[in-house]
Amino acid sequence: MEPFGVGYNTISIGFPVTSWTGHQNRIPQDNRRLRIFSGTSNPTLANEIADYLGVPGGPKVCKHFADGELYIQIQESIRGCDVFLIQPTCAPVNDNIMELLIMADACRRASARQITAVMPYYGYARADRKTAGRESITAKLIANLLVQSGVNRVLAMDLHSAQIQGYFDIPCDHIYGSPVMVDYLYTRKLKDMVIVSPDVGGVARARAFAKQMNDAPLAIIDKRRSAHNVAESLTVIGDVRGKTAVLIDDMIDTAGTICQGARLLKRRGAASVIACATHAVLSHPAIERLSEEGLFEEILVTNSIPISSERRFPQLQVLSVANMLGEAIWRIHEESSVSSMFR
Repeated sequence: MEPFGVGYNTISIGFPVTSWTGHQNRIPQDNRRLRIFSGTSNPTLANEIADYLGVPGGPKVCKHFADGELYIQIQESIRGCDVFLIQPTCAPVNDNIMELLIMADACRRASARQITAVMPYYGYARADRKTAGRESITAKLIANLLVQSGVNRVLAMDLHSAQIQGYFDIPCDHIYGSPVMVDYLYTRKLKDMVIVSPDVGGVARARAFAKQMNDAPLAIIDKRRSAHNVAESLTVIGDVRGKTAVLIDDMIDTAGTICQGARLLKRRGAASVIACATHAVLSHPAIERLSEEGLFEEILVTNSIPISSERRFPQLQVLSVANMLGEAIWRIHEESSVSSMFR
């Protein structure tokens, strides 16, 4: 496998929460009960995680029948093993969710001891409650499907809302992508920084980020949304004049919210704007909006979702979360604390 940042144009950095150097020498060669299997949505990230753990990716057959149905077969014995299925449910969302469910069912029928779904990006998370009559709560539906398919545990990163953890009747470990971004921003040695939440709902996320940045000041954009994927920014609560504004969100989809927020911050006197988001969904027309000249100094995202070379642009920096996910997987396998990674 290529080293991090080579070919994939992804930055892998050591973040301050721990000194994680891999576990190649901690797993007995003659009795490995830890198994890693990757879906097709982000094999590059899965390879990086396997490299960190020193565990080869498990062999499987994955093919489509003529009518589009998916066939998956695990090609080694996993009886009594601790199996981790790495599959962010990004676009094509429905195909990737179905692939994860079939992998889990195959592992359950192969007598795996425990099956953990590693979901760096959790699709369908935005419908986490009913806001009108006759709506589906798809975040809960996906949780039910995972449990019914045989998943015993879920490892997720930066869920759209924290309450999704409660939708599972099985253990759900929730980790955060912010440490890699915080470490990267420290290397920039920015002065006069203000952390900005793009809406009221993201204040808790922005406040936690500001605390990690030596209690940087906080600002909030008051926003009203008129329809799905359409946002109107109204005003800024807090002082941003002459400062580097760091916009924090969990994902960038069509980029309407974050771009309107950046323009508003510029009008309020911000010297520059940096956007940070864990999940780069980047639906059309996000690339055109984000690459607008002079709008963003930099846009930081993680590789929780694969970003092809055709969708990259000069302001985009992709940070790897492979080591963090690998450490979480190792701690789950060893039945040790995951939350202590972020203390």
